[in-house]
Amino acid sequence: MKISKVTRTAIFFSAFALACALTSAQTPVTPQVPDWAMPGSAAHKQVAPPGDFHRATTTYNTPIGIFDGQSDVGTAVVPGSGTYDEATGAYTVRSAGYNIWYSRDEFRFLWKKMTGDVSLAADVNFQSKEGYGDRKGVLVIRQSLEDNSAEAMVGEHGTGMIHLAERTATAAQMQDLEYRFGGLLNGVMAKRIGIEKHGDQIAIFVSITGELMHQLGPPITLHFDGPFYVGIGFCSHQPATVDGAVFTDVKLENAAGKVE
Repeated sequence: MKISKVTRTAIFFSAFALACALTSAQTPVTPQVPDWAMPGSAAHKQVAPPGDFHRATTTYNTPIGIFDGQSDVGTAVVPGSGTYDEATGAYTVRSAGYNIWYSRDEFRFLWKKMTGDVSLAADVNFQSKEGYGDRKGVLVIRQSLEDNSAEAMVGEHGTGMIHLAERTATAAQMQDLEYRFGGLLNGVMAKRIGIEKHGDQIAIFVSITGELMHQLGPPITLHFDGPFYVGIGFCSHQPATVDGAVFTDVKLENAAGKVE
């Protein structure tokens, strides 16, 4: 039986399309990352995202440990995750994300809706030794789950720096107080970090080597309308690369003066 030229052409293109589909299915798609989101390096300067750039937050309202739910705030191009080990009380938070900074954030956030005063503390340990230096495990109070929400954040960086930062209003630029000690210079990382909300006063607490938690510096003043969101989170500071941190001995109280 002879096959016409038209039929042979149709068969060829069908086979070609099938081969392309199979190749596409087998080859992971590289997420598209805007240039501004790439981390700073000798060859690249990170800059603020465009003022009108947003991604809707992806939220999961399933309770996890002491928290009401979890969200990929700003929905990084690679999904994050949060898990809880009932036996050890440990929370593992994994996320990509360009940063928690400037006028919008990208990070995985385990949260509880609260009102009034708050005390939150946790031990933070990074999962890998080779993550980006500015990656951070964070304790956060946020007005909303939007990527540009007003917030107060205590962060512990991969370099050992800790800081108290604030976004004073929706879409405002973040600003902070930085505290540098030990870190990668001599292997000393803060053992435990904490955040306290007492009225409109927000303060950072720390235990560097296991001593009692103590406040660092003066508090900032930032008002939150209740209910607001309180919890733990992680950002790899690499827009398409997932890293993680483990939070242990997490203590959250609906009162001030309870950071332990």
